Amino acid sequence: MPKEDIEHQVISQTIKTGYPNLVAQPEHAGIDFYGHEILIGDSIVMDPSTGEIVLKENLEGYLSEVYGFSFKKAE
Repeated sequence: MPKEDIEHQVISQTIKTGYPNLVAQPEHAGIDFYGHEILIGDSIVMDPSTGEIVLKENLEGYLSEVYGFSFKKAE
């Protein structure tokens, strides 16, 4: 009996059409002060003095680095 090559249907489909986009990629909206990617829907802060855009999650670091703000807990 001749040995037949058997290929899984997913492999055959991938060879025909390429890899499927398994996860929809969010739309890119730019880069913040630190070089982090900004995606549509992200919360951002705009510095009117410099025109810089910062992701909200990076705001504390930006204020410390650029303006010398100090963040502490009250005692």
